[in-house]
Amino acid sequence: MGRRSAGPGAVAIVIVLAGWYAQAQAEAPVRPAGPVAASVDGTPIALTEVDELVRPQLMDLRAREYQLRSQALEVLIGRTLIEREAAARGTTPDALDRAEVAAKVSVTDTEVQSSYERYKGRMGGKSEADALQQIRAGLIQQRETERRNAFTSELRAKHDVKVLLDPYRVAIELGDAPVRGNPRAPVTIVEFSDFQCPFCVRARGAVNRVREAYGDRVRFGFRHFPLDFHPLAQKAGEAAACAGEQGQFWQMHDRLWANPEKLSVPDLKAHAQALGLDAPGFAGCLDSGRHKGLVERDLRAGQGYGVSGTPAFFVNGRPLIGAQPFEAFQQVIDDELARSSVARAAAK
Repeated sequence: MGRRSAGPGAVAIVIVLAGWYAQAQAEAPVRPAGPVAASVDGTPIALTEVDELVRPQLMDLRAREYQLRSQALEVLIGRTLIEREAAARGTTPDALDRAEVAAKVSVTDTEVQSSYERYKGRMGGKSEADALQQIRAGLIQQRETERRNAFTSELRAKHDVKVLLDPYRVAIELGDAPVRGNPRAPVTIVEFSDFQCPFCVRARGAVNRVREAYGDRVRFGFRHFPLDFHPLAQKAGEAAACAGEQGQFWQMHDRLWANPEKLSVPDLKAHAQALGLDAPGFAGCLDSGRHKGLVERDLRAGQGYGVSGTPAFFVNGRPLIGAQPFEAFQQVIDDELARSSVARAAAK
């Protein structure tokens, strides 16, 4: 279909209208992508802006939400298994619990007396008879819980139990961060840490136990997160990166954790010498601040992921914040390994 060309007057009108539209667009408030949480005189405040302001707290909240749901789910799975087993045996869940739990738990007088001798200073003035009764009840309850968990695990092995609840994860990028361990490990733990942080030093025991317990099934990545009230942390991070230039990042990493009181620049140079590094090359790297930007980029990346303190661990993206015990890592890692096994089986 042919179109009639516009005359000069029409062109002028179009130009004027175009200018007015451009000015109106420039003056109009920019509409944010996604839901709007509020507006001030027509200027919108996006929900994403709100979330960004409280990202660390939201990260903790979402991780806690998953933990609570997971715990509740385990209770319901256990209850369902007990009900199925009771039906198969022609009995009731309560009767099954008595037969498989209460009947198989015992506490001796010797054990009760031994516990009393150990903790009698904490009994708050109770008579010996009352204290012994309290200790016996506590030991029985503890052992019943252990036996009930063991029985549930036995039942779980007999049934097709699939956990479909997705954990909360943060999409962590390793980039060119140093990594050690099996490149094909199904579990990756990324740590944001500060070499001057006492809680980070305290976490070494759990981290080392994880390495020993899981071997090639877990690999570790490290990213810097120097806190502003730790004046030596920035340069210590740079020192680890300078050692990395000579292929010894992890050797320096381990040495710094082993010597948390020796993080001054002279100390860092002494560490390099003790590790057999090219001392002049290391000193030149450290003095020049060549890796200052790298450490700062890691810090900004961590803030973007919601990190606000150290140490902050992400197990396949699942946050574990603070100096957590080995058991906390174990719980998440075992779950990730189980999920990996299910995924591999499904792919076959």
